[in-house]
This record gives sequence, structure tokens and C-alpha cells, in this order.
Amino acid sequence: MPEFSHLLEKFIETYPMFLKGMGWTLNVTALSIIIAVIIGLFLAFLKISGNKILTQFANLYIYLVRGTPLVVQIFFFYFGLSALNISPFWSVTLALAFHNGAYIAEIFRGSIQSIDRGQMEAGRSLGMSRILTMRRIILPQAFRRALPPLGNQFIICLKDSSLAAFIGLTELFNVSTTLGSNTFDNMTYLLIVAVYYLILVLIFTILVGLLEKKLSASEK
Repeated sequence: MPEFSHLLEKFIETYPMFLKGMGWTLNVTALSIIIAVIIGLFLAFLKISGNKILTQFANLYIYLVRGTPLVVQIFFFYFGLSALNISPFWSVTLALAFHNGAYIAEIFRGSIQSIDRGQMEAGRSLGMSRILTMRRIILPQAFRRALPPLGNQFIICLKDSSLAAFIGLTELFNVSTTLGSNTFDNMTYLLIVAVYYLILVLIFTILVGLLEKKLSASEK
């Protein structure tokens, strides 16, 4: 195990490289989460649509995602989109969005279905269409209930972005493995990258907690 003084020295010495890698990690995570939320919401609507074909399509999508490893999905997108000259950045971003979209779909579905059916009937009785009632009454309440599990899924996505190293993207984990290979001091750089991930997860957790409090206060 490396000594603390050695760890601190290497932490300070390599922070520019790790900060650059952190930028790639955050970009991949943010974009994949945005796309995944869109996919998840779309799939959730398919599942509650009442149409058997649409529901089965959503179920098949979710089954395929849950039944195959994420790293396989990343390589599938990387090699499958290579003919289109898609960069590793977009390959892993789309793969993470494809993967997380399935889990977010179940989060949204559960949250929407947890809202009392009387809310929809109340909206319709006020003259609002089904879509308008869903947008103005159901979805805001469902989002509040979905926020805690969504926050957990966002953190999982952040950590899963480390798999981008396998297709050559210079994100945090790739920086640590490259430095470890060049210096034969793998443990030092693995400990350093773990600190960066812990910091990012802490920031995400705090932000989600603040958003939960804000939404809870506005609800009161």
C-alpha cells in the first residue's frame, strides 16, 4: 500500500490530467443521462399505454438491456457504429443512454402508476385532455416520487462511465490505468482515481438532496 505522502505527491502532480479526464467523464454522464431520461419516459408511456404491442416492445427493450452486460452493449455500439465514423465519446454516450433508459423507464412507470387514479379523473372533469392532465398534474407529482431512485441511477451512470476506458476514451479511469501502466505504480493511481469518483458521487448526492428538499418545500 502506498504511503500517504507518496499519494499526496502524485495527486498534486497529476491533477491536470485527472481534471481533463473528469471533464470527459462528466460530459459522457450528463449527455447520456439526458438522453436516457427521454428514452425512459417514452418507454414508461409505452408500458402504461394499454396497447399490447407497444407494451411488449417496451418489455422486450428492458429485457434485452437487463439481460446483457453493459460492457457488451458499449462494444456493440462502438463496433456497430464504426461504419458511421461515430467517435468513442458518442458510442459510449449512446450505449449508456440505451442502458440507463431501461432502468429509468421502470422508475417512471412505477412513479406514474403510484399516483391515485382520481387525479386523472379530476383533471378530466375540469375539461383538460388526458395528455394535458398527465403533463400538468400527474407528471409533476410522479417526478417528485421518482427523484430519489433517479438520483441513484444517475450515480450508477457516473460510475459506469468508467467502462469508456475499454474503447479508448480518456476519461478518469483511463487516465489512472495509463499512468499506472507507464509508472508500474497501479495501486497509487487507482487510489487517486477512487478519490475523484468519491468526490463526484458526493457532489451528485448533495445536489439531488437539495433538489429533493426544494421540491418538498414547494409541495407544502
